[in-house]
Amino acid sequence: MGNRRRAPERGRTKPAVIGGMIAVVVGGAGFGVYALYGGGAAADDSSSSSNAKPVKKGPLSATEVKSTATAFLTAWQSGDVTTAAAATNDTAAARTLLTGYGKEAYIKDVTLTAKKRSGDAVPFSVKGTVAYKGGLTKPLAYESELTVVRRAKDGKPLVDWHSKVVHPDLKDGDKLVTGEAGTPPVKALDRDGGELTTAKYPSLGTVLDGLREKFGKTAGGKAGIELRVIRAEAESKDAKGSGSDETPDKTLVELSKGTPGTVRTTLSPGLQATAEQQVAKKAKSSAVVIRPSTGEILAVANAGHGFNTAFQGSLAPGSTMKIITASLLIDKGLASTNKEHPCPKFSTYGGWKFQNDDKFEIKGGTFKASFARSCNTAFISQAKKLSDDDLTKQAQQVFGLGMDNWAIGVPTFDGSVPVQSQAQMAASLIGQGGVRMNPLNMASVVATAKTGTFHQPYLVAPTVDKRTLAKASRSLSADTTAQLKELLQYTAAAGTAAEAMAGLGPDFGAKTGSAEVDGQKKPNGWFTAWKGDLAAAGVVQQGGHGGETAGPIVAALLKAGS
Repeated sequence: MGNRRRAPERGRTKPAVIGGMIAVVVGGAGFGVYALYGGGAAADDSSSSSNAKPVKKGPLSATEVKSTATAFLTAWQSGDVTTAAAATNDTAAARTLLTGYGKEAYIKDVTLTAKKRSGDAVPFSVKGTVAYKGGLTKPLAYESELTVVRRAKDGKPLVDWHSKVVHPDLKDGDKLVTGEAGTPPVKALDRDGGELTTAKYPSLGTVLDGLREKFGKTAGGKAGIELRVIRAEAESKDAKGSGSDETPDKTLVELSKGTPGTVRTTLSPGLQATAEQQVAKKAKSSAVVIRPSTGEILAVANAGHGFNTAFQGSLAPGSTMKIITASLLIDKGLASTNKEHPCPKFSTYGGWKFQNDDKFEIKGGTFKASFARSCNTAFISQAKKLSDDDLTKQAQQVFGLGMDNWAIGVPTFDGSVPVQSQAQMAASLIGQGGVRMNPLNMASVVATAKTGTFHQPYLVAPTVDKRTLAKASRSLSADTTAQLKELLQYTAAAGTAAEAMAGLGPDFGAKTGSAEVDGQKKPNGWFTAWKGDLAAAGVVQQGGHGGETAGPIVAALLKAGS
């Protein structure tokens, strides 16, 4: 945290032990001593109607933010749950979670240190001890943050309550519990038998959590004693007799080791290491590598390790979606690789006027030329000849997307191509509108385009737990497969993907994409490609054009695996 200057202390006495917690005055840069019961934000707010003051409005002052934060942190630290909860804008939820912090999570001797505020936000550090039955103890330390808001009805400054205030890994409704873990630990192995750890592969934290959630009870292990985040969504689904397919529970502190079971994955140690290195070069980047002939997942990595965007992201895929749309147009006889196809500057449908990047046009060009240059209007111009559900059916029936039935071994989002109409339907043809994908989905899309048949991606072989892999109801015809491969090969050799794919041919194909997002200055950059029996996809959020941002990541992965 760096060195901080402290104000001189006078007459300081030893802290008192209250409710099993040590009460220490909360301090830190930008904070002075604050008397909890001396008229602070959490004190009783009683006044007669005759002396009622006008409701205070407008931005919070620095003093209001500091005093409110200090009152809350001081009360929490001292074990005064009632006062701490009263300093928030959701007293009931705050009281429940803060009570459980001591009684269910067994966290004691808490020290909270506030840091320099940033506007209405106050970051703070937490140090304590997890002390469970039988003398099991482990230290606990982490960073969190709170935000102060003004209550509308009376102008009172309060802590804006969310569970993540207590711990950054908590979502609203989640709780912290110490005890015998609900699922035994697992020792996850790569395809060669090497152990997969977050020390070696930082991106795999959520994947390893998911493997434990799915296979812990069947892999032969024994649970240990742990401090864990218990997800509200998991409890809700378990109550209905079904397991959670959302964010898995998370271990924060291990007090006693369990005996792990063993789960072998399909991950390639070499490709996983390369994926970790590549995403580390670009903020907000994610990538996946799969084997088109089988669906085996060979690598998965995310620059941000808190959420598995590569498997669970839900983002507009931009022009990489044109792979699916092109297959639809070819199937319906509305486009053919080497036939002339319109690519005007503008195309209007459903009251929206669509245009190409920099308003370019291709006069007298082929569909292959339009695909390789990523001409939007070449696809929008065909919207009037399509039914509203054509694209949805193509995505589901041929590419296996949007059915919510993938079973790869850990939680995933399986893509979404909803039925839409008018302008939104047209926008879906170019990967905007309501279409949502992630790198796993788009790696599967280019793999299906390469082989002509959907193979559901998987991380753990279905024979391990007798899972049934998802299937598509039909394959691409031989003619459509051949044309689609030619489109992708030409794009990789001479189109928008050529720079990134240089030197990787001739058995290759690629598609770039840029997806506009409201509120972002730069679009999300997408890239998906195959080389031989490898397929990969990546996204760089707020990165710009896909060929320049995600392209080098994907190309490096294909090169490493060849």
